[in-house]
Amino acid sequence: MTLERTYCGTPRRNDAGRRLTFYGWVDRRRDQGGLIFLDVRDHSGTVQVVIDATRAPDAHRAAHEVRLEFVLRVDGELRERSAQNVNPRIATGEVELHADACTVLSAAKTPPFPVNEDTEVDEQLRLRYRYLDLRRERMQRQLRARARFCTELRRAAAELGFVEIETPQLIRATPEGARDYLVPSRLFPGSFYALPQSPQLYKQLSMVAGFDRYFQLAHCMRDEDLRADRQPEFTQLDVEMSFVDEEDVFAALEHIIPAAWLACDFRGSPLTVPFPRLTWREAMDRYGVDKPDTRFGMLLHDLTETLKGTGFRVFAGTVAAGGVVKGICVEGGADLNRSEIEGRLTDVARAAKAKGLAYLWRRSDGWESGIAKFFSDGELKAIGEITDAKPGDCVLMVADSAPVVAAALGALRNHLGRARKLYDDSRVDMLWVTEFPMFERSEETGGIQPAHHPFTNIVAGDTDRMESEPLAVRSRAYDIVVNGREAGSGSIRITDPALQQRVFAALGINAGEAQRKFGFLLEAFEYGVPPHGGFAAGIDRLVMEGLGTDNIRDVIAFPKNQQAQEVMTDAPAPVDDDQLRELHIAVRPTSR
Repeated sequence: MTLERTYCGTPRRNDAGRRLTFYGWVDRRRDQGGLIFLDVRDHSGTVQVVIDATRAPDAHRAAHEVRLEFVLRVDGELRERSAQNVNPRIATGEVELHADACTVLSAAKTPPFPVNEDTEVDEQLRLRYRYLDLRRERMQRQLRARARFCTELRRAAAELGFVEIETPQLIRATPEGARDYLVPSRLFPGSFYALPQSPQLYKQLSMVAGFDRYFQLAHCMRDEDLRADRQPEFTQLDVEMSFVDEEDVFAALEHIIPAAWLACDFRGSPLTVPFPRLTWREAMDRYGVDKPDTRFGMLLHDLTETLKGTGFRVFAGTVAAGGVVKGICVEGGADLNRSEIEGRLTDVARAAKAKGLAYLWRRSDGWESGIAKFFSDGELKAIGEITDAKPGDCVLMVADSAPVVAAALGALRNHLGRARKLYDDSRVDMLWVTEFPMFERSEETGGIQPAHHPFTNIVAGDTDRMESEPLAVRSRAYDIVVNGREAGSGSIRITDPALQQRVFAALGINAGEAQRKFGFLLEAFEYGVPPHGGFAAGIDRLVMEGLGTDNIRDVIAFPKNQQAQEVMTDAPAPVDDDQLRELHIAVRPTSR
């Protein structure tokens, strides 16, 4: 049937006198005997409905039975409210519908939490009844903002000549840096598909195929531990471009993302373009992390040379063993007391594997601390000059290997930035971090592994270090970082077979293994491969930042909880033995 429908949030004063029909849920109900007032809600907003027992007895009898979240159809005349009855809190507050018909389309049980209020509700309960949670105004607003953002991303990519290509969801397992979700094959016993961690190889093959500019809003899956900004399933803006270098990729993303951001009016202000840039080394030296939050200062300062001969043996011994000493200046940090520094702040440093945390308060008459006596006047003066510490400040210092010092001070900096409210929450800093290391050492095996993926190209001039200093080799990889979170990453790809073989060799992948894992890609490159590069941006994280929420589950319709469970449908769940037999799978009991 064709519905004669007006959306609940749309009528205004100039619609008064019209006969209208509304469909929606009962948001509020007030029974005053002969008059019943209902607020009826749909995704567009709410409208007040007045049902008079004298004027519409049948409608009044029906309305007498309704409760919150019943689904109704109401018909009647829209009238202007009297001046004293105008409700300025809602967009339709100057009008109301005087109904002569009220039809209950669906009854509703009492919800397990208020749907008509933006109250705090336990997240597990919200996820258990996600369909009710999504009915709430805040979630409606956020999911519709996400949909608009995706639409605008597509529009902006099309403006630059990108072609949308869908890539498979059942693929061959390939190393992408996280665990694969595996799907058993019924037709090929003992063999498995993998769900894609990214469309990486397919988008590169699209360049070999001559599409030149590919994009996709790609659904990806990774079996990894969760946190507030991570889900096992996520969506990314995936792009690849032929005949480009980094500048071309940067220019494309600096058009697509800001255009969609502006169209959605995220944070009420446009993004600043071009995005600022930092090399990975600059980020680590200044901020201690490769995902720097640049909304506040408190930079890291190198004190190694100044303190290499100090009388404070912990520092001197660390430097003599090849370590470093660095510090941060906490402006106004004189209010940090000893118990706070030796408690919470030291715990933050130790969580990053630092052995401890040293500190000095800068007073108006000199330096104060249990370790101040071990430093000469010249060393204390140099510490003040290097860190720019003023009276009333506090200097926090860590001595250890360079990676540990960076991690500890970077974590302290981020902790203090949040705890001391050193930045404007409404501000958005989006920047490029470039020239990541090509390789890193695996904490599990101690061997060399790719920091990005094995098809990432190498900075010109660093190829000579491949065999002698692999950990010093810089890649042509780049990330977008937003307010201290990675929002996406990409790289210029290797298309030189000789260089690719050297990368495989550095990773301990011999020719046979390379052929077995990546033969289809390597063969494709033998038929004329253009130079190419690309990027993948996490849509969920971008929408998170745009809406100013800290939880990625607030911008995904049906997310998993922190244990990777979908509690609404109780997934994952056991399957029938018949299904397992079809897949040639037997489940072994877990050993206790």
